[in-house]
Amino acid sequence: MTQESREELLARIAQLEAENEKLKKSQQPSTQYTKVDENFCLDEYKRYGRQMIVPQFGSLTSQIKLKNSKILVVGAGGLGSPALLYLSASGIGTIGIVDDDTVDTSNLHRQVIHNTEMVGELKCISAQKYIKKLNPHVQVDVYPVRLSNDNAFDIISKYDLVLDCTDHPTVRYLINDVSVILGKTIVSGSGLKSDGQLTILNFATIGPCYRCFYPQPPSPSSVTSCSDGGVIGPAIGLVGVSMAVETIKVLTGFYTKENFSPFLSSYSGYPQQQIRVFKMRKKQPNCVVCGQSPSVTREAIEDGTINYATFCGRVSFDPIDIKHRISPKEYDNVVKQGKKHVLIDVRPKEQFEITRLPNSINIEWDPTFRKLEDSIEEYLPSDCTKDDEVFVVCRFGNDSQMAVKKLLELDFKNSKDIIGGLSKWTEDVDPNMPKYY
Repeated sequence: MTQESREELLARIAQLEAENEKLKKSQQPSTQYTKVDENFCLDEYKRYGRQMIVPQFGSLTSQIKLKNSKILVVGAGGLGSPALLYLSASGIGTIGIVDDDTVDTSNLHRQVIHNTEMVGELKCISAQKYIKKLNPHVQVDVYPVRLSNDNAFDIISKYDLVLDCTDHPTVRYLINDVSVILGKTIVSGSGLKSDGQLTILNFATIGPCYRCFYPQPPSPSSVTSCSDGGVIGPAIGLVGVSMAVETIKVLTGFYTKENFSPFLSSYSGYPQQQIRVFKMRKKQPNCVVCGQSPSVTREAIEDGTINYATFCGRVSFDPIDIKHRISPKEYDNVVKQGKKHVLIDVRPKEQFEITRLPNSINIEWDPTFRKLEDSIEEYLPSDCTKDDEVFVVCRFGNDSQMAVKKLLELDFKNSKDIIGGLSKWTEDVDPNMPKYY
């Protein structure tokens, strides 16, 4: 063996020994993750140190309370995402996540716990993966189901506090009723467009519940979703972060039965950002779930006697006659044949600016169209008569039907709505048209 070969062999052996030693060390538990007392390891002291030295927080005692706490977050969307990020980072011991939805690209501008690689993945799983990377000391339980009469008691009973990050009254009433019956405090938030609000419900069983504030649900037609009304990501994110702050205050004992006062915090992003806090009425003795003689019981919920979908109602209207309806493909043929007609788009102007069909006229259904009455001719081409064919399109095909009804009342006898709206148009006619969700 030459001297050069010997040196190469010794260098290779040294390299292998170094790699072997590195592997041994990687398999040994890090001293940073070894508990130094009955509560935390060195990594946790370093991780949470900056919040433990804040006087209002409450030092080590409050951090221990967080570690021993179990919270349930219902909804890993625009509100749940920032709340989950900060609560897991703060050191909550156990976090449960209920969400049966999957990550969509349209979520990513506001649901910041998810990323592009997670598109198509269950939101609860996506959130769990992110949290484990952010803070390995947090136990994350996932429930890829829709909260219902059948499973709500079983799931909520395992936790100390519930964050209601949902976006529909049906689930809100269910969360409220089950939490009240189980004696759980709720941190509840909502957000739409550039506004949001949050409150604490059923605090220590002395505070008012959701039904105390809203004995009757809002009209179904007045409930607007993020997909319909839109949402500014940072605006709803601020509400979610505020929910995390209130959760920490509840869990660490900042609020007490003596100092807690019912409130509603309202956030507005435009024109100037502001948060206003309103005093809310106290627990109502006649409340059907938390009052003196409750009629909403566990038995009534679990056996289906209480139907939340029926209670909250559904948006409904009389459909127009089929002769006043036309499919996207049929309308496409009208255009290709060059037939004289008028196309009215009744979406809000912000949506109209994003994408539209050629030669369409924008007359918003709400509130403009309903107030036009006989003055609608002012918006139409000068050569348009009431005998001409008038087609109406919207986003999903609902507002267009109501608009056609109004046109028929105004004696535009050849009015038709385009079935399924622009959403259906992109599926059946032009898949390259921008589709916003």
